[in-house]
Amino acid sequence: MSFHENVVTERGRPASRRQGGVTAKEPATLRSRAHGLPTPHCHLKLRDFQVMTKPRKIVLAFSGGLDTSVILKWLQIEYDAEIVTFTADLGQGEELEAARQRALALGVKPENIFIEDLRHELVSEYAFPMYRANAAYEGNYLMGTPIARPLVAKRQIEIARQVGADAVAHGATGKGNDQLRFELAYYALAPDIQVIAPWREWDMAGRAQLIEFADLHGIQVAKDKRGGAPYSADSNMLHISCEGKELEDPWVTPEDEAWVRTKSPEEAPDRPTTIEIEFSKGDPVAIDGETLDPVSLLDRLNELGAENGIGRIDIVDTRYVGMKCRGLFETPGGTIWLQAHRAIESITLDRGEAHLKDELMPRYAELIYNGYWFTPEREMLQALVDKSQERVTGTVRLKLYKGNVIVEGRKSPKSLYSQDLVTFEEGGGYQQRDATGFIRINSLRLRQLGHVRKSGS
Repeated sequence: MSFHENVVTERGRPASRRQGGVTAKEPATLRSRAHGLPTPHCHLKLRDFQVMTKPRKIVLAFSGGLDTSVILKWLQIEYDAEIVTFTADLGQGEELEAARQRALALGVKPENIFIEDLRHELVSEYAFPMYRANAAYEGNYLMGTPIARPLVAKRQIEIARQVGADAVAHGATGKGNDQLRFELAYYALAPDIQVIAPWREWDMAGRAQLIEFADLHGIQVAKDKRGGAPYSADSNMLHISCEGKELEDPWVTPEDEAWVRTKSPEEAPDRPTTIEIEFSKGDPVAIDGETLDPVSLLDRLNELGAENGIGRIDIVDTRYVGMKCRGLFETPGGTIWLQAHRAIESITLDRGEAHLKDELMPRYAELIYNGYWFTPEREMLQALVDKSQERVTGTVRLKLYKGNVIVEGRKSPKSLYSQDLVTFEEGGGYQQRDATGFIRINSLRLRQLGHVRKSGS
């Protein structure tokens, strides 16, 4: 199906459309006055395109928070189109019914409100492949947000097809990475879709102006304990992120209230918790002998990690657009998962496999972080990673204690570890004298270089 229609206009501006008695081509200040928008510093305007689409129906990725609530209202005013909202249940732990009520309060038809449980797909089809690769962006970030965005975008496109929408919209800013994660997925799955990114179109420069807009239109805004705007946060069952406010200074120590999912290591129990995680072909399948479905397994790891103060990290990472950004991330279950997975790989992967994986991991992580999930290069790397996991089966024993994940044991029916080979006692299969020739062959070039250097001096 075709997702767009072209509207060619005089002077390169959008064709006029009535919006409560004011046309879209009239001055932005006039439109602002007609709709009670802040003016003049916060007037709204459409982009100056030579060819501009005029969407009839827009599917908005909608959380019900400040940004997407303002965006919903802004789309109604600026585009005069039918709005469909999509809210994904990713295990964020929030009351999703509140998003439905917010959409209804803003005039969205009940049949145009989609709230869907994507937790199983998030874990089994996105997190599992990512953790098989031990992916961590810039060595630290376990990417709970980046891995969820392509899933949300995919379902958004499916809903757009289902309801006959010709445009999709998201709440990502023009400074961050989420705009790429959404839009690269949109275009990979629906090349002709029209994408609306309000943060790149309107004149509102920050959250203070969003709050002003929300107040003018009766949109309730969440407050922190001091009555100010809350941190910018993203949450799903893999992690919760926290950015903004005083965290924009990388030297400032985070306030306690910035950590919401885990106990501090100081408050964690004084006695360690010992668990066993069983893997099959690279994926965790059981905890302490109990086989669990992917969602239940991650829920259990999250509980164990949160209780023991595990998964907190304060990092500065480099966004794809180039700027540095400081954020707090809590990934309790994922932190345990990664440690356990690397432990079981240590006895089941050949050195060549393990080292090649580690060489490719930064590239794989960068692809996910930058939004290239639906690309041939990510799929090629995934095939290599998945091939490496065919023997990654076995059990890892871990001790969880005050923020630490300590590997205490690992075993596998496909283990490459041989006690007979490695023992300091007499053992078969390896003769120590054999190392003499091995060393002489490997030192040949170094000895030759040494002779040259000696003669040159």
